[in-house]
Amino acid sequence: MGITVCIAPVKTLEYPEGGGHLWEYLNWALGLRALGCKIIWLEAVTPRSPPAEIRANIATLKLRLEHYGLVNSLALYSSTGGPLPADLTAMGCLDLDDAAEAELLLEFPYDTPPHIVNRFRRSALLDIDPGLSQTWVSKGRISLTPHDVYFTTGETVGQARTQIPDLGLNWVYTRPCVALDWWPRREAKTKAPFTTVAHWYAGGWLEDDAHAHLDDKRSGFLPFVEMPSLTDHPLELALDLKPADEQWRMLEERGWRVAESHRVAATPWDYQRYIQDSFGEFSCAKPACLKLENAWLSNRTLCYLASGKPAVVQHTGSSRFLPDDAGLFRFRDLRQAAQFVEKVAVDYERQSELARALAEEYFDARNVVGTLLERALS
Repeated sequence: MGITVCIAPVKTLEYPEGGGHLWEYLNWALGLRALGCKIIWLEAVTPRSPPAEIRANIATLKLRLEHYGLVNSLALYSSTGGPLPADLTAMGCLDLDDAAEAELLLEFPYDTPPHIVNRFRRSALLDIDPGLSQTWVSKGRISLTPHDVYFTTGETVGQARTQIPDLGLNWVYTRPCVALDWWPRREAKTKAPFTTVAHWYAGGWLEDDAHAHLDDKRSGFLPFVEMPSLTDHPLELALDLKPADEQWRMLEERGWRVAESHRVAATPWDYQRYIQDSFGEFSCAKPACLKLENAWLSNRTLCYLASGKPAVVQHTGSSRFLPDDAGLFRFRDLRQAAQFVEKVAVDYERQSELARALAEEYFDARNVVGTLLERALS
């Protein structure tokens, strides 16, 4: 499919130490390229940031993209609408005029300015934070730029009897994806732990009629903080914490291993190595996913599954196709979480095969983006 697709990710330029964050968009970009698409990676530059910092971030992002054959794909535009400084345009990047030649803009941030989106012949929003984003829009906390098509990775968005506001839009469900060619199955290291990679404190607020609740990974994990005492298999969290943080000490006191995510997963290849050296994934969801029952599955979990790593993750709502206890285990409480970890441990080879098979059947980036493109361009 010889077309050009411009993807607009969420602040990969401003987060150079986020290897996992970059993979959220790399999987889509590599899937599109595998179908024969030319990729443009569009990022906003904030001119008021220190020039040396901007240049360093551009150089770092280009280095990351070079590893995947995308070094010449980076395009920049000014978030303030003005021209970019000449020294930035001289760094071998495309500009907005180049990007706007694409047949499709695939936008992730929800609120790219309308004057940017309107430069493109056709645009599609890809909602990868289902439920919470629609709720924030409905409450006026974020603005949603109009698009031609609205995709979501939340199975229940736009469906009957959901708690998630549809905003009067026609939401088209798309499965999340993983670029299988780039995520081969790997044997686990001896005595490797179950792991996950997460931001501990980052998140917004989930509001109901009477209260506002923190919606972060810390809040999701706290009901399961005694998990290490219920299994002999090691559990490790790679978090954006420092050893001096009291949360780090609290977790270690309860038997968790803790690692600095910005040390073990800062680059996309370090992030991949960390996942593929793991026994499997153990992770909890943010509270909003449970409350809104969006049937969400993280891109990170797909990377574990593709690598042949069974995933034990929290149940986020009924799914039309996700298994609850085969390759992917979706637990509802602490007791069930411990049972699932033990089930993976005693049947590891088979569960590893089932994990990879699940990724191949449902989340192959070639298939997912092919279906998405057909709908986006129709």
